[in-house]
Amino acid sequence: MQEQPKFAEADIARYRQNYLVEMEGIALYRSMAAAEQDKKRAVIFEKLAQNEERHAQRWARLIQSAGTTVPAYRPTLRVRALGWVARNFGTRRVLPIISSMEARDEAGYMQQPEAAGLPAEERAHSRTLWAMSGGAAGPAAIIGTERWHFASRGGSLRAAVFGINDGLVSNFGLVMGFAGADATPEYILLAGVAGLLAGSFSMGAGEFVSVRAQRELFEQQIAIEKQELELSPEEEEEELSLIYQAKGIPEGEAEILARRIIANPQTAIDTLAREELGLDPSQLGSPWAAAASSFVAFVFGASIPVIPYLFGSGPGALMASAVLSCFALFGVGALLSIFTARGVLVSGLRMLGIGLFASAITYSVGWLFGVSAAG
Repeated sequence: MQEQPKFAEADIARYRQNYLVEMEGIALYRSMAAAEQDKKRAVIFEKLAQNEERHAQRWARLIQSAGTTVPAYRPTLRVRALGWVARNFGTRRVLPIISSMEARDEAGYMQQPEAAGLPAEERAHSRTLWAMSGGAAGPAAIIGTERWHFASRGGSLRAAVFGINDGLVSNFGLVMGFAGADATPEYILLAGVAGLLAGSFSMGAGEFVSVRAQRELFEQQIAIEKQELELSPEEEEEELSLIYQAKGIPEGEAEILARRIIANPQTAIDTLAREELGLDPSQLGSPWAAAASSFVAFVFGASIPVIPYLFGSGPGALMASAVLSCFALFGVGALLSIFTARGVLVSGLRMLGIGLFASAITYSVGWLFGVSAAG
């Protein structure tokens, strides 16, 4: 007689909690389906509920294998409240909340070996809901769902802009600190060059490690998608069909399109990465390019407060350094408005204010230490 596998109490408790979470998802989707006036959208909610039923059955089997009973589920206050809002104000009002819940479930399943395949499905559910909430219409939707595309193509440019900003603010503050301490021009120049070199290498190394780690994470997610496609192509096809239906493609056409895509493994991986993960496999970003951009940009920004001390000394050099730095701060702030969508004047003045505030503090600290040392 085969010995029954042993389960830890913590694992059993986790299975039961996962089961209840999936049951809550079923209740929510059935509630959305009942409240939805659009029949096509109601069908999608019903299919999402059926997917959650499959998830719940997995946890129910594990609970039963552990020799315990499957917990009874009763709709929670949250389910009833969201159902009421959906019935009275429309399902779009609650879809962002349910989408965030799916994202939470995805994160919770990532570290559970028994949940293989579920994180990707929960992620697909979240994207389906996001598309149904109105996020799939127009150019704004493309930016919203494909944020990484913008980041990857503009990653080096963004790294350069922020590198200039960091170099300028940090070295301007450093130069002002030594000037406040009434240091000689030679010491100010030495401090500025040292700050430039230390900061640029630190900035470049940090950007390389950051982008490399992010790229490895995305590559791992794509590898997981490949594995899930090999293990359960039918489920991936269903998830892809639901995403397309949520974007407005009729059910029949969405199913045919998903079937054709899944039939070609290479096309399927590329499409699943784009639709479920929001990634473009060909645009994951270069850590070397980001590091080089940050390094060069930091050197450029950090050199601005130092340049006057290469050609002069005394109050004149200090004044020239401050004026050059202020113009550069405003210019960097104006350039950052490209990424922040704020007005050029507002962004420029804000960056100028930040730089002046930082330099005033370092100058004051330098002056205090200079007075103390003199005393």
